[in-house]
Amino acid sequence: MPIFSVASRNAFQRLKLEQREKIKFCVQTRISVKKTFKMLQEVYGSKAMSRSRCKDWYLRFKNGRTSVDDETRSGRPSTSTTPKHIREIDRLVHQDLRISMREISAILNVSFGTVQAILTSTLNLHQVANKFVPRLLTPELKQNRLQTCKDLCQQTRDDPTFMSRIITGDESWVYGCKPGKARKVNPT
Repeated sequence: MPIFSVASRNAFQRLKLEQREKIKFCVQTRISVKKTFKMLQEVYGSKAMSRSRCKDWYLRFKNGRTSVDDETRSGRPSTSTTPKHIREIDRLVHQDLRISMREISAILNVSFGTVQAILTSTLNLHQVANKFVPRLLTPELKQNRLQTCKDLCQQTRDDPTFMSRIITGDESWVYGCKPGKARKVNPT
């Protein structure tokens, strides 16, 4: 297994592998199970593996095992998180940003959880005010925001009264009166 794959694992996985490596070292240096477990507790505290798990891995390494990785498990492979479904969900969301996960689920005949996992994990989107938006800005969106800011700066330079004419807040106040004087508009 390549070394860089360990770096991509989450912290819990790295911690498990690290402890297994320490146990493997203890087996090779003929340190007892009891002392190995005590050392793991000293180093990792409450995050140390249990005594039975430590003993289990100790015996595995003592019996000739060399890998610290988990064995592959049999099981039914995922049939819903496929490249085809990912493309279809991406297409549907980009066609209509207000489409719901339930609608996508019904259209593609996949579970709600699968749609949610593909949107959040694979496509890196999340829902904001009933719209799916990317978590990170795309280069096009970054360029659009930069251009908008430049346009606003230029408009401020060209018209000194521009900033005083901007309406902010919940739109129940109107700032079109004399500067510094605002009047309340009845929303009815």
